[in-house]
Amino acid sequence: MKLYIVSGLGADYTVLERLHFNTGIEVIFLNWLIPETNESFSRYVQRMADRVDASEPFYLLGYSFGGIIVQEINRLKHARKVVILGSIKSHHEKSKLIRAGELTRIPKMLPTGFFNERSTVAYSFFRKLFDPKNPKILQYFRVRDPYYLKWSIDKICDWKYDEDQEVIQIMADRDIVFPLKNSHPDYIIHNATHLFPATKSGEVSAILNRIFV
Repeated sequence: MKLYIVSGLGADYTVLERLHFNTGIEVIFLNWLIPETNESFSRYVQRMADRVDASEPFYLLGYSFGGIIVQEINRLKHARKVVILGSIKSHHEKSKLIRAGELTRIPKMLPTGFFNERSTVAYSFFRKLFDPKNPKILQYFRVRDPYYLKWSIDKICDWKYDEDQEVIQIMADRDIVFPLKNSHPDYIIHNATHLFPATKSGEVSAILNRIFV
């Protein structure tokens, strides 16, 4: 069975590379595409979905923003199972910070240069947001195209989605990106931050191996 995986915002496969899957699971990482200028979210999702072979059954796994993407892909190409890590199942689960971005439209107004790799303000913000105690946070944060980052944050703020009860949700109890209090996940990883797929990989793998068989 093929398992298509989409990582978190700005993250490549390395944040998930410690996860282990059952024999017989063929893991395929769908790397982030750089959005085209003024590209719609639906068009972007379609391009991501184009790399999924729906001629045979498959699974989807998404982390953080990748969790939002795989749910959207599932609308176009239905997966046998969909699992999201550190992500939300509907717009009703957004954090206050994300809701503020939606209401104020600040992500749209920020200049693309704000997200430039040379912007210490932006990267200090991302470090504190994801895991302020992890000095290696930026080793996972490798997709640093400024337009991609600005576009992605804007789309997260604007995302509207009604919960699909078949989606399996795994969250951390100390996640400040997508706080646990806003959701009712199927599994909770304790004493963990938003980076739990990397820091609690053994516990997460054990859960995933009960799901993806």
